[in-house]
Amino acid sequence: MAVRQNLIQLCEKINGGHYTITPECAEYRLFEQWITDEQIAVMLAMTDMKPALVPLIARKAKIPVKRTREILREITDIGLVVQVVVPKVGLEVYLLPPYTPGIFEFLLINEKFCLAHPEIAYAFHGHATTSQIEHAPNTPMGAGIMRVIPVESAIPAEAQQIDNERVSKYIEDNDGHLSVTPCQCRRVRRMMGEGSGDLDEGLCIFMGHVADMFNRTGKGKPVSVAEAKALVQKCDERGCVHQITTLHQGETFAICNCQPESCLALGVSQYYNTPDTSRSNYVAEIEQEKCVACGQCTDHCANNAIQMGQKLCSITPIEHKHMELPDDIEWTPEHWNPEHRTNREYIAPEGTAPCKTACPAHIAVQGYLKLAAQGRYLDALELIKKENPFPAVCGRVCNRKCEDECTRAQIDQAVAIDEVKKFIADRELDRDTRFVPKKLYDYSDKKIAVIGAGPAGLSCAYYLAADNYKVTVFEKNDQPGGMLRYGIPNFRLEKPVLDAEIDVLKELGVIFRCGVEVGKDVTIQQLREQGFDAFYLAVGAQKSASLGIPGEELQGVWGGIDFLREVNAGARPEIGKKVIVVGGGNVAMDVARTAVRLGANVTVAYRRKESDMPADPAEVAEAKEEGVQFLFEHRPVEIEGKNGKVTALVCEGEKKIKCDAILAAIGQQVDLDGLDLGELKTDEKKRVQADGFTYQTAQKDIFVGGDAFTGPKFAIDAIAQGKQGAISIHRYVHEGQSLTIGRDRLTYHAFDKENVNFDTIKRDCDRTERQNPDKDKAKASTFRDDRKTFTEEQLRKETARCLGCGASFVDPNKCLGCGVCTTRCKFDAIHLRKRTNVESIEYFDRPKVLPQFIAERQRKIAIRKMTNR
Repeated sequence: MAVRQNLIQLCEKINGGHYTITPECAEYRLFEQWITDEQIAVMLAMTDMKPALVPLIARKAKIPVKRTREILREITDIGLVVQVVVPKVGLEVYLLPPYTPGIFEFLLINEKFCLAHPEIAYAFHGHATTSQIEHAPNTPMGAGIMRVIPVESAIPAEAQQIDNERVSKYIEDNDGHLSVTPCQCRRVRRMMGEGSGDLDEGLCIFMGHVADMFNRTGKGKPVSVAEAKALVQKCDERGCVHQITTLHQGETFAICNCQPESCLALGVSQYYNTPDTSRSNYVAEIEQEKCVACGQCTDHCANNAIQMGQKLCSITPIEHKHMELPDDIEWTPEHWNPEHRTNREYIAPEGTAPCKTACPAHIAVQGYLKLAAQGRYLDALELIKKENPFPAVCGRVCNRKCEDECTRAQIDQAVAIDEVKKFIADRELDRDTRFVPKKLYDYSDKKIAVIGAGPAGLSCAYYLAADNYKVTVFEKNDQPGGMLRYGIPNFRLEKPVLDAEIDVLKELGVIFRCGVEVGKDVTIQQLREQGFDAFYLAVGAQKSASLGIPGEELQGVWGGIDFLREVNAGARPEIGKKVIVVGGGNVAMDVARTAVRLGANVTVAYRRKESDMPADPAEVAEAKEEGVQFLFEHRPVEIEGKNGKVTALVCEGEKKIKCDAILAAIGQQVDLDGLDLGELKTDEKKRVQADGFTYQTAQKDIFVGGDAFTGPKFAIDAIAQGKQGAISIHRYVHEGQSLTIGRDRLTYHAFDKENVNFDTIKRDCDRTERQNPDKDKAKASTFRDDRKTFTEEQLRKETARCLGCGASFVDPNKCLGCGVCTTRCKFDAIHLRKRTNVESIEYFDRPKVLPQFIAERQRKIAIRKMTNR
């Protein structure tokens, strides 16, 4: 296509000298395919940012007034100019806005036009990236595309506060002239197929003449002051960053409620590492002694300025380097960060608290311990449930990886983290004290099917339901819970505890269809036809692994999982008096202790040495306490029987053990028989193959998690995967959303304990011994859980033992001063401080101000070069 010189001229006019205009640039390509010569002529006849009457524009364009008015109304509808209608008299006035904030945003509000011309989205993206190469490092504060304005509650009372730093001021000043529209940046991301899960719903508030225009043309929704403030409050709760336009001091025609992974204006700061293009007058600061590295501020930081690190004294000092700024240095590509949407680092280079790192769900352990110590149990429960919706269950059955890595163990014993969690989570058992999350979104038009009601499926259902998806859980058993109900004995997990946490899901609106086996009673294809948009496959590994030796078909030989399922369903199998349990894991311990409660004398036969047993040592100790005997280095080779019934287990070396029953607990297998899984693939162990980050299978609408994906693991592993599955499903069911962009990749690592100064810590730390909850005298004849919960006094003593290993750190050079972090902190540890008093730079002053700024920057660069010689 031939170069259109009149279009080059128009682009230069709109551009105002900021960018070099060529036929290849984003600003030219925006118009190239569709703008007419008449439209160009009319726009060239207008004066930048200054209103003009139709006859004046017509005279300059040399087009009749009537036709000029038609064109102006036409391009107003498209989104190229601002139309102002003078009240009462109906006089039309028009002005030509800049590219941003202006034409790009106005075009994107016109969804029908953008769908017909998808190049608009790509042009806006190009404008916010490649077009800013020279502009970004040479932009002073107050002259960027948009500017961050703090969350109003975060502004310190003692700060020198001016009205134009309050969101509410702009809303109140524009009473009667407010309009809500879909977010244009989120729309660009969607149209490019690069959305980060933030949908382009009505989140942008326009005001003044621009709002009147959108309300008049039907592109916006008129709102009152109260409605606009309620929207801002909702966005605050979601963690959005507020931004305003910078064209005029003390004025804005929009308040954008942005997500850092989506916003193109923030993206300039992130892409080029030039925070001055966006930042407010404030900076976040953390009080280290109050901070617990819970990660809530880190997760919501707009510019990845906060990282979780080490608080404990170190032998070799730890330095937190600040990002270099372009103030006095040539800003070349090695300083940029084009992959900012995928390479965020949440952990400081030295690493952070081992407990949070070791937990598969990365729960804020240090955070909930401190909240519990303060008696803020509901807050502690809320913090836990951000990553684990079943803390009462896990407080009884977790494998406690956090305690295995607890730094306190280097001094005496690990903090009893799980016992504290159990104390907190017992509030879940009472409807009046449990935590039910507030729904901040409404995706009730989407139906999700969860297949399997074990820990992974229930976790996925919880997080989807918390965002108001219509979730139905299909479970082939009579009750939900999966292995939590049918695979874990009551003396470890009493079922009213499980039922209480499942009740929370029901309160959130999750529908349970128990006794329905997908693949037998209904197919996945039939569910698709019923309107389900995506599927989460969480069938677990509920099939007992075979011993693979002669005699296994004899009566009296049970699979361990099958045996536990029978007992947990209320049956009392006839297993006789002398029982052999084969295996050395936690399931084997559960099987053995269950058999004891059925009146049997139980012996565990394990093929290796005691030190090789994978079972939790505490579980082994409890089994021994209840009278279970152990035979090590006994590898089964045959089962003998008489009259079709087992009589003995034969092990290598001709070791023969007489018995009435053999309970084989050597592993579990995934059973997918009957499921119509389409393109889904499995490995040689029948585990479902999927992406290890998104959990999407080859059948794109099926996601997987839990034991069906990993093979047998622990409940907390499945719960963690359930949340990640919910995140992926949310993105999958909405058009144009990427499964990976802008997503926490969970790359946690702990600090080096060898570099911790334990001499100093031992001198100053609380010397209280580890607390142990009371326990009823072991009664192996009952299935009651005899383990008690901490008293409040024990809780107080135990939480005091936490060393407070981690803290978060702010890089002030990266901080944009949005204040979102302050709204997330439950510990009053992070606040905004005002560090500058820079106003927005008037649009018409910039041709003078910007060259001065650039010249001063070049002078600083030259001085630095001379100094560094």
